[in-house]
Amino acid sequence: METSIERELKLEPPDDFVLPRLDGDRLDARVFTSTYYDTTTRSLARAGITLRRRVEHGLSSWQLKLPRDDGRAEIAAPGGPGGPPDELRALLAAHLRHGGLESVATLRTRRSGVRVGGADHPVADVTVDAVDILEGQKSLGTFVELEIELVEGEPADLEKLGRILRKAGAKRSDGRAKILRVLDVPVEASPPAGATTLEQVRHLLAAQLHELERHDPGVRLGDDPEDLHRFRVATRRTRAIVRATRPLLGAALAPLAEELKWLAGVLAPVRDLDVLLANLRAEVQTLGPDAPGGESIVAALEEKRERVHDAMLAALADERYFALLDAFAAAVASLPNLDAPALRPLAAAALRKLDRAARRLPADPPDDELHALRIRAKRARYAAELAAVGRSGKKLARYLDALKSLQDVIGEHQDAVVAEDEVRRVGGTTHALAAGRLVERQCRIRRERRRDFPRALDLALDRGRRALVR
Repeated sequence: METSIERELKLEPPDDFVLPRLDGDRLDARVFTSTYYDTTTRSLARAGITLRRRVEHGLSSWQLKLPRDDGRAEIAAPGGPGGPPDELRALLAAHLRHGGLESVATLRTRRSGVRVGGADHPVADVTVDAVDILEGQKSLGTFVELEIELVEGEPADLEKLGRILRKAGAKRSDGRAKILRVLDVPVEASPPAGATTLEQVRHLLAAQLHELERHDPGVRLGDDPEDLHRFRVATRRTRAIVRATRPLLGAALAPLAEELKWLAGVLAPVRDLDVLLANLRAEVQTLGPDAPGGESIVAALEEKRERVHDAMLAALADERYFALLDAFAAAVASLPNLDAPALRPLAAAALRKLDRAARRLPADPPDDELHALRIRAKRARYAAELAAVGRSGKKLARYLDALKSLQDVIGEHQDAVVAEDEVRRVGGTTHALAAGRLVERQCRIRRERRRDFPRALDLALDRGRRALVR
């Protein structure tokens, strides 16, 4: 398999659009046919994922595209018409758990364009795609798409070229892939103004399930820690929603909560090491003569990360995980039809629990008590997000910002605690000098965050009272 990151900007040209003069080399004209595949429920399309088999000049390849915040990851592998290669299927295990794939559309694309910057300094490819929607050899419809894809340029180049093309008449696009445009799969809409409490809870839970399905293939691919981060956040947020709504829904979601707790335990060791390694790699670069010792410590932690990552992948291949996804989807579809009160009281209750926990802290709280308070702050934040659904208000927004800042302060403190423990364990006497310098830096971070903590806590509690206490 070959993996690359695709960073692009899509625009819609008018019927009379003419590509303006751009400084670069004209690209060779291309014609290729792409057959797209999805499940019967259009699970891939709903997650923003595309799978296609492309044929050009008699050669074929399978291409899987996964959504990323900064673009899309494209994974390509050779293969014939019999179906995608096993390595691509493995990445889609969660989406294929109930059956196989079917052909959903075939598109023929005639592409022309310009490589801006030329061969010596390639910035981006600006292309015009004339697309036919095919049924056999018959065209059912056509559309034209204008695309800017970075080659060696920067995001600012995308914006600059976009402005040039819009000045020439092109219009902004919603950025959807061609197949998503053709299938027109509906996007989960926000709950309407005046939505019932039950509708708000259902929307929030559906959004978290969508996040899991969207990032599951990226977690399996493992080339971008952000996928695992987003996947874990969705798990945590769902647990918090289930906990916060227990007074409304009773035990309806209790089985789901237990399975989410298991999943969180599977993900935590890998994500924690991702954060630790990112921090230590940056620190090691500043160690000078002691850098080799620091690199050995990092290498040992990378080996540990590989072990826990393999364990995580084994869990994600287990029927228990697939059953969790099914239970999650069923829970979203069948929430009990209650005449529930507003969600604001739930957020106020979470604030009171955070306040009580903070009051019990000693002047110089132990590390584990600070970490426990962060969990309380996280629950308060997710409960406040529940209360904010379908509503606007500066006070609630400021409270959410303050809770996030409090989480960040305590989280960075906890990251330093974990880093210190791991460095002491791995460094030992073999790399004592490097370990000592790394430990000292983690101790400094802990001291700084402890200084920041009281103000961050007071601000969160004060803004919470202003937003929720009447």
